[in-house]
Amino acid sequence: MTLSVVKRYLIAFDQYKWVGLATLAVTVGVSGVVALQPKAAPVYVATGTLAYRRPSVIFSSTTTKIQQEGQEITKDMLLDTKVVEAAAKQLIKPAKKLNPKEEQKEVEALAKKLGKNVQVKMPTKNNDPSALIQVLYKNADRQKAEKVVERLMLEMVARSETLNTSRLRETIAQINKRLPKVTQELRETEAKLEAYAKREGTSILAAQSGALPQAITTIQQQQRQLRVQLGGIEAQINSLQARLGLNVEQAYVAQALSADPIIAQLRVQLFSIESQLKILRSDLQEEHPKIVELLKQKLAFEQQLQQRQSEVLGGNGVAAPLRSADRIRVDSSLDPARQQLAQTLIALQTQHDTVQQQLQGIEKTEKELRREHATIPNKQLEQARLAQQVAFKQALYDKMQSALVDAEAAVAETTGSLTIAQFPKTDDVESNKRGLPVMLAVGGFVGLLLGGGLIFLLGMLNGKFYSWEEVRAALVEKEVPILAVLPEVTVFDSYGDEMPLALEANSPYLEFYERLRTNLRRIGNKPVKVVLLTSAAPLEGKSFSAYNLAIASARSGKRTLLIEADLRSPSNVESLKISADPLATVEPLHYYGNISECVLLVPEVENLYVVPSPGFLRQASAVLESSEMRRLFEDVRNRFDFVVVDSPALSECNDALTLEPYTDGMILVARPGYTLSSMLSEAADQLLESEEDESNKSGPRLLGAIINGADIPVKFRNDLDELELPLSAIGNRAIEVRSRQLPQPSKPKNKAINSKLR
Repeated sequence: MTLSVVKRYLIAFDQYKWVGLATLAVTVGVSGVVALQPKAAPVYVATGTLAYRRPSVIFSSTTTKIQQEGQEITKDMLLDTKVVEAAAKQLIKPAKKLNPKEEQKEVEALAKKLGKNVQVKMPTKNNDPSALIQVLYKNADRQKAEKVVERLMLEMVARSETLNTSRLRETIAQINKRLPKVTQELRETEAKLEAYAKREGTSILAAQSGALPQAITTIQQQQRQLRVQLGGIEAQINSLQARLGLNVEQAYVAQALSADPIIAQLRVQLFSIESQLKILRSDLQEEHPKIVELLKQKLAFEQQLQQRQSEVLGGNGVAAPLRSADRIRVDSSLDPARQQLAQTLIALQTQHDTVQQQLQGIEKTEKELRREHATIPNKQLEQARLAQQVAFKQALYDKMQSALVDAEAAVAETTGSLTIAQFPKTDDVESNKRGLPVMLAVGGFVGLLLGGGLIFLLGMLNGKFYSWEEVRAALVEKEVPILAVLPEVTVFDSYGDEMPLALEANSPYLEFYERLRTNLRRIGNKPVKVVLLTSAAPLEGKSFSAYNLAIASARSGKRTLLIEADLRSPSNVESLKISADPLATVEPLHYYGNISECVLLVPEVENLYVVPSPGFLRQASAVLESSEMRRLFEDVRNRFDFVVVDSPALSECNDALTLEPYTDGMILVARPGYTLSSMLSEAADQLLESEEDESNKSGPRLLGAIINGADIPVKFRNDLDELELPLSAIGNRAIEVRSRQLPQPSKPKNKAINSKLR
């Protein structure tokens, strides 16, 4: 028996063999190229040493700073293009006499070569005066190697001196460039301070002398006087309002109406009419012509009275308030003495408004003076800030002048930061000879190891089970009962798109599914009647197993029903030589609610019935949770001996968990080469049931697992010989048959349903 790891490796090798072969070919090719390299001539390594130059006694602080910066030289500075080109130019001139263009091309080519081959080893510690810098160059010519290193070292020393001097001259140039701007900013700041002192100096001096606080005190005194005067006027107004019983507005209206002669005449006429009405009403009824005539006159006088009050109060009645005639007569009934009091009240209100406006104007003036007084500290701070800016600008100007003088004095004191500590010396480097057969053998061995290891690694990272032994080990680790190990199906004839089911009575595969059926009967104290098959992921053979399990049960004499509960995929009942109702997709609830319509008889297998899936439904969850589906499961449990439910994979949806309460438990289907270890573990953890009683369970009940598509031998029998073969293919689908029939209920009390022919 082949080990599981060997099977895994053989399957992984079959999938990734080209990766291993490519790795082997690349490794052998690289080893051959290395072995075919020509024998190298002896190479000489010229090594020279540079040291940091200690600064001499100097008097300028700028020189000290430049020398210290020069010691922070880097490898890129030493191998600068200018240094390499200068060295290349000096090396070419003695050897050849060329025109300028050819000379420039030769210099650039040599400089490019030197830039790649020259090595510079910098000291490990920065700013260490005692550290050394090594310059190395390899060449087959000893003298040329030493000459190149010497020329490069001279150019590096010269470059160091140039850098230090250029830094100093750049410092002088930067100071001269910035000095005019700093001078201008100093002058502008001084001008701002002078202008601000001219503009705000008076206010600052007034605050400092106390004139502004004195003005605020005077205004506050005036406000107190006006408030006293305002209080006296308000007291007089309140007294007159109490005596008149009217406010200012009412007094104005009453005085205006009482002084108008027309309103007085209309009041007299209305009084006369009312007197006549009072006399006549004592003897006559309201319908009498005289009373009616007097009422009309009264109404006319009241309208004239309202029109006149609008003219008096609102300017020809445009804005006069609407008042009743009785109210107008009351408001216009002031005697001369009360009219005089009303005029006095109106005059006092006018005086009150005048004093109030004066008080508001003085308060506004006080606020402005206080606001100005409050800004005095800010003005003083602004003046101090401007003075501080002038001081800063002046300090910067003085510092730049000092730095300029110091830099100009340091020009004569600056030297390079490097010096030659040791001129170049050469050492030999031996070349290595490699044999072609040895290199190819080593390359082949390494390629085999790398290719085999890469194939094994890819197979392990794939995460799939490649043998049924691995699937069984994973299920045993999760303590999931293994109900059956089902073989792969060998297909001798062309099935097309149909699923190759064990429809024949002498099919060699029925033995395995019959064993699965009998294992289900041994589970628990109560026989399992309704089982649901699902898988962790698609393409693991759950539908194929459900169909064959139902066929095996029917072949054993049990009235068996297969329910296609995968409402998210097309139906596979064509493999049973029947066809589903095309109208079931339109009204799925009606389809499942009528059991005589949805249950079909399989003509080629006795005792086998099927409920085809309507196909893809957008509301699959709603249909599965409907009362029609629940009643269907309750009814078929009584009518059939064994019910197999084919549900979608757990990774696609939760339809299997929705249907589980209608069944006696679930069966998890796994398939080598398709099942992922992570998904199988997750599904097993989700479906494992606790060891409590079934009535108290809190999760779905997992009856066990099926390992589908295992490479185990199957005996094929015919009249001539006997064969043992494993599976070669699994399909899905079949052709259409036109008859269907529903069995009679197993209990006598249930009504019989007549069979129908389509």
